[in-house]
Amino acid sequence: MALISLRGWRFCASRCAGMTLSKSFMGGQRKAPRGGSPGGSTRMPRARVKCQYVLCRNSHVPVRIQSVPAGETVPLCGDAGNGRVPDDRWMDEQVFFGKLKGLDTSREVFEFLSSVEMMSDTMASAALQRISEVEVDDRGLKDSDVFRALCFQFEYESSKLSNTGLLSALQALIKLRVDPRGSLIAKLLSEGQERLGKGQLTTQNLCDFGEALLELEGPASVILEQILSHLQEKDIAKCGPSELVAVYRMLQRSAGEGKQYQDLLNRVNHVTLSVASQLSPRFLSTVLNSLVVLRQTQAVSLVIALCKHSVKHVPYFTDHELVSVLEAFLYFGHRQQVFTEALEMHIPKSLRAMRPEAISTVMKYCCQKRILSKPILDAVAEVLSSGADGFTTEQIAECLMPFGTLNYLPPSAPLLFGKLEGVLRTRFGQFRPHTLLNLLHSCVLVQRYPVNFLAKIFNPYFLQQLQAQPPGLDRFVTSQLTQLFLTATLECPFYEGPKLLPKYQVKFQPGSSLDVHLLNRVKTGLLYLLKKRIYFASEVSTPYFYTVDIEIKLDEEGFVLPAAQCEEVHRRLALCIDGQNRFCINSHHLLGEEAIKQRHLKLLGYEVVQIPFFEIETLNNCRKMAKYLCKKIFPHAYGLRC
Repeated sequence: MALISLRGWRFCASRCAGMTLSKSFMGGQRKAPRGGSPGGSTRMPRARVKCQYVLCRNSHVPVRIQSVPAGETVPLCGDAGNGRVPDDRWMDEQVFFGKLKGLDTSREVFEFLSSVEMMSDTMASAALQRISEVEVDDRGLKDSDVFRALCFQFEYESSKLSNTGLLSALQALIKLRVDPRGSLIAKLLSEGQERLGKGQLTTQNLCDFGEALLELEGPASVILEQILSHLQEKDIAKCGPSELVAVYRMLQRSAGEGKQYQDLLNRVNHVTLSVASQLSPRFLSTVLNSLVVLRQTQAVSLVIALCKHSVKHVPYFTDHELVSVLEAFLYFGHRQQVFTEALEMHIPKSLRAMRPEAISTVMKYCCQKRILSKPILDAVAEVLSSGADGFTTEQIAECLMPFGTLNYLPPSAPLLFGKLEGVLRTRFGQFRPHTLLNLLHSCVLVQRYPVNFLAKIFNPYFLQQLQAQPPGLDRFVTSQLTQLFLTATLECPFYEGPKLLPKYQVKFQPGSSLDVHLLNRVKTGLLYLLKKRIYFASEVSTPYFYTVDIEIKLDEEGFVLPAAQCEEVHRRLALCIDGQNRFCINSHHLLGEEAIKQRHLKLLGYEVVQIPFFEIETLNNCRKMAKYLCKKIFPHAYGLRC
């Protein structure tokens, strides 16, 4: 490990003077004065240079090293003697790293480094890393003597750097946009490539080098292929959590879907499974994100283990980490009740400190998993009611759509939808057409009618915009438009604006929400009750776009008519066979899509009879099912023996 001293640099740089190139890493001999050393040692030639590092985020300016007149020389380091460092000049690395982590600006970092007389190369590279994390403009770098000193020593003493120091410095300097064609980056790259060829790099070193090259040259880098080749030869079983995470991150950025390196991924997945319980919140979220990007759908055991251990980390995830975890849950189709409970405990009390992206992802997770979490939904409603201006239009839609999907109105609904109307008035043009349609459709699911905006939705120009953007006017989109039109017709009779053109109106399909097994059980029970199959029809398409699960027709006296008969029909019964897919998860609360269907069927003249799964799941024979149906469908029909 090399040692770095910054003594004398403030004086040198402040005078913009030259400097003598000396053995600055304390591991070699110190240069003797021009006149020779008292001990008669051989005189060492001096390299007189003027070093200026200029950075710009928008353009790269190369490092320039110019000769200057002799006479203005300042040693790069203090009196190194035989290379041993007195204890009082050395700061413990862990103390150094701890203090460095608490600094929030590059100025603070430079001031801290100025107070440290001697440091290791890993400490210096860590300082560069911290600068790259907190630097927001280049002024602090341009004016910093300390930064120039670090860059000078990293360039001219690169061969004496440790692997960690070398590659960490390379990563930080690339992130800080030091000119990639300049001598500093070229020197560090050359040194790294030489050590790669000699097989001197550890797994962590290979990943650090690879990430630096990805930033610099992208996935097409020739050296990157060599790094991946060396990586495949490593014994992954000996890697710790940090190295495993580094491998995932490296493959995620360089290997696309990971098919080319699937054997390596399989080994990494296997080892990670054994240490899943040891992963920190940051490591766990990184691994889950990598598994998503690399499409590791076959790593079921690992995904389940990571999701299981994520529960204990919920209070400690950063917003970015929580987003990665939730997106992994969605991608792999995973859901855990204990995870939901952990979210309910943590999210409501920390919501106001969370970023909009994290809030919208939590809501998207609840929506897609059909999780009716009233604590979360109520808290989000309050935040949106008071601070929707900080959200993008996409995030607003993602936060509001779950209320419609889950058929839930929070206590603050008047404020929430009042705020939404204000947002629509001021930011209508900022919404993507499909996002706007999704949002307004969600509103009508919970009987919040966007009457003031329907004319714009049914406008031919808006429909053309929908057609022009993916997914276009597919069946799902036209179904939403049709339901908006039907809502305006049935529930908003005062609406007098444009109507949806007939060519965009489509019949609704029951799709995956229909539980065929449950439907067949009910049909068997009805056959036992009514004796003949002609007295009921299943999956009936109505003239009003909806499909009725089972329809029964009655005459004026309440007698059951054949399903095909159209005359003398006095009452129509619509039996809604509601399986679990039509309810919020672990709940008896209907989803918005089924609620609006039953509401519209009633307005269209049907008598809706709901047959929910939880009422019939224990009825294990035809007799019991028939008795249940008799009481449910014909509660006042005394002529029937139930």
